[in-house]
Amino acid sequence: MQAQASFTPQWHDVCHINDLVTNSGVCALVEDQQVALFLTEADDGRHIFAISNWDPVGQANVLYRGIIGSLNTDIVVASPLYKEHYVLETGKCVEREDVSVTVYPVRVDNQRVLVQA
Repeated sequence: MQAQASFTPQWHDVCHINDLVTNSGVCALVEDQQVALFLTEADDGRHIFAISNWDPVGQANVLYRGIIGSLNTDIVVASPLYKEHYVLETGKCVEREDVSVTVYPVRVDNQRVLVQA
């Protein structure tokens, strides 16, 4: 019998929480993948989201430059290219069911933002 290799996602220290701008995005390189990080502020507190920076419709790494907003109860980012909205919590495209982006787990530890990949 051959042993199967197990893959354990790693947490990567990306930046200090003060490097993030409220209701705006920044881009970080995590394991050779561009990740867009967003810090939002709402009535229930501050939230950090991490999604792929790759816009699958526009075919470019631009999502960190998108505009943050809300549609219904979802916090979204609008692509700066063709304006599709991606739900930050799930990665789903609001306008197209066949399109989504990768969502990365994110946490804050000792004021450091960590992304799991």
